[in-house]
Amino acid sequence: MTKTAMITIAGRPNVGKSTLTNALVGEKIAIVSNKPQTTRNRICGILTRGETQLVVMDTPGFHKPRTKLGDYMVGVVEESVADVDAAFLLVEPIANIGPQEEALIAQIKAARVPAVLVINKIDTVEKEALLAVIACYSQAHSFEAVLPISAKTGEGVEELLQEAEKFAKPGPHLFPDDSVTDQPERQIMAEIIREKLLWCLDREVPHGTAVEVTRFSERDDGIIDLDATIYCEKASHKGIIIGKHGDMLKKISTMAREDCERFMGTKIYLQTWVKVKENWRDSDFLIRNFGYQ
Repeated sequence: MTKTAMITIAGRPNVGKSTLTNALVGEKIAIVSNKPQTTRNRICGILTRGETQLVVMDTPGFHKPRTKLGDYMVGVVEESVADVDAAFLLVEPIANIGPQEEALIAQIKAARVPAVLVINKIDTVEKEALLAVIACYSQAHSFEAVLPISAKTGEGVEELLQEAEKFAKPGPHLFPDDSVTDQPERQIMAEIIREKLLWCLDREVPHGTAVEVTRFSERDDGIIDLDATIYCEKASHKGIIIGKHGDMLKKISTMAREDCERFMGTKIYLQTWVKVKENWRDSDFLIRNFGYQ
């Protein structure tokens, strides 16, 4: 009998939600960086284990929004906690509940959704320190289970998958059994390019960028032609993204092309351009235009 579980991963920015999503699925489907608020959309990771299909939703980090894009991201988190079979609250191994965690616990309680406390980054602390973290969160909410993991090293990930399977309910699978994500290939390519912007650029520049794939076509020999436009908010940022003699844009494009080729399993001819759209993060039209809707 086929079963399916829909599970939301929620937590503050930079707690490792995308790294965990990739670890659970066993495939890189969500971009990862060392900067907060990397994820902007809800991304579904799909894993079929025998008769059970797990649909894991990676969400933006829960934060205090400062732009309309930020409002949209927080809205995605709030919607994702409702109407799922379970929520995984991902936290760092710190024996203190911050305002973001308090707000997420309140949402979990309001939605009456079963929740598992997942303590990430256990590779960074002594195991004894986890007892205080568990005690702290156990006072705040009655979690179905508490699992210490390291999304980075993979420790505890199999145990978390086994826990996820407990929430599966009888019913048809929502996606083909060989699917790993619900994202269209164009969107994945755009996100890979944005990931490289996050890795290569400093301070506020990468947070003001968006990527639009304007051409995605396959030749008869299997090579993919990929054209992408990188949008930024200031002319000065455009100069930083392009770099001296175009060096930075070339570096970003090369890194992105290599990752895109790995994902698609074929050669890709990538061309990138940079354009300025001032304050696009506060434009409802442009936010929708860049796929945040």
